[in-house]
Order: sequence, then structure tokens, then C-alpha cells
Amino acid sequence: MSNEADKNAVDLPTADDHPAARMPRAERSTVNDAVALLTSDHDKAKQLFREYERLARIGDISLKADLALQICMELTIHTQIEEELFYPAFRSETGQDQLVRDAIQEHAEAKELIAHIQGMSGDDQDLDSTMDLLRRAIEHHVTEEEQQMFPQARQSDVDLARLREQLADRKEQLEHDMGAAPLRSGTREAVGERSAVGKADS
Repeated sequence: MSNEADKNAVDLPTADDHPAARMPRAERSTVNDAVALLTSDHDKAKQLFREYERLARIGDISLKADLALQICMELTIHTQIEEELFYPAFRSETGQDQLVRDAIQEHAEAKELIAHIQGMSGDDQDLDSTMDLLRRAIEHHVTEEEQQMFPQARQSDVDLARLREQLADRKEQLEHDMGAAPLRSGTREAVGERSAVGKADS
């Protein structure tokens, strides 16, 4: 009797049989929009700070000085494209004026540290501690943006795809302009290559 029942039993569909299970899944991390571009910049900055700390530990004065200037240039470009393009669009669509004001204030504090670092030499005994202050300021700023501002931007009506194009174009222009300019105050040092963040994102 049980054998007859087994023969006549109909296999019930499983979740894997549903057509949706065979459709490609959209992953948030692969979205190519303004938030993704800015997050990529954040990730690159964290990577560069880790490399700076490694060079500082082994005492490579020349390379760590060059990397400090590279980090300063990356952050200068990043803060500028946010202030010129991302923040105005975010404020317009979300009305989050206080979040934007706070972010701009954090940028101003970072810019003061950047200006100080650009005037230092590689063997300046305060370089490592100033770079650490900058790293902590940036980490705090990045956390606030990624936990508060970016999710709200994705939920708003901001055209993040179009904004990404604008950000990328402006970033490329600034990379070109700053790559041809001296990085350290009072010297003729210059960087003739595109920024590392730009390479990573392009």
C-alpha cells in the first residue's frame, strides 16, 4: 500500500524550482553609481593609510613622505567633488541640511591637517602623529557618510547614475590638474601620474 502511494505521489516544487531562483541576483555592492564611486574612494584611502603605517614602522622616510602627499592629494580631490556635486544633490533631494553642514565642517578640519602635512618633510618627527590624526578624522567622517548619508541618498530621488558620471568627470579633471602641480609646499616636487584612487575606479 505504501509502495502504491509512493508511486502516485507528486513531487512538490521547491524554492529552487521557482523561476526567480534562476534569475541573476542584483547585488548592492556591484551597483555602479555615485555612492559606489565615493565608497571606492573611501576604501582606497583606508588602504593607503595602512600602507603609510607599514612604511612608518619600517622607517622608510622617503617613501612614506611621498605616500603622505599622495594621500593628501587623494583626499583633496575626494572632498572637492563631494562638496561641488554630491552634497548639493543630496541636500536638494533629502533636505538633510544638518548632515551636509556637519560633513563640510569635518572636511574643513581634514583640510587643515592636509595643509600642515604638505608643509612637512619626510623626516619631520611630527609627520607620523599628524598623519594619524588625519587617518582618525577621515575614518570618523567615512563612517558617518556610509552609515547615514549614503543609505539616505540611495533611498532618495537623487539620480545617482548621472551623478556618478559627473563625479567621475570632475575627478578626472582634478587629478589631471593636481598631478601637474607641486604637492609639497615650497618645493618643486610633482607627481606625473594619475591618482591611485582614480586608477582603481576607472
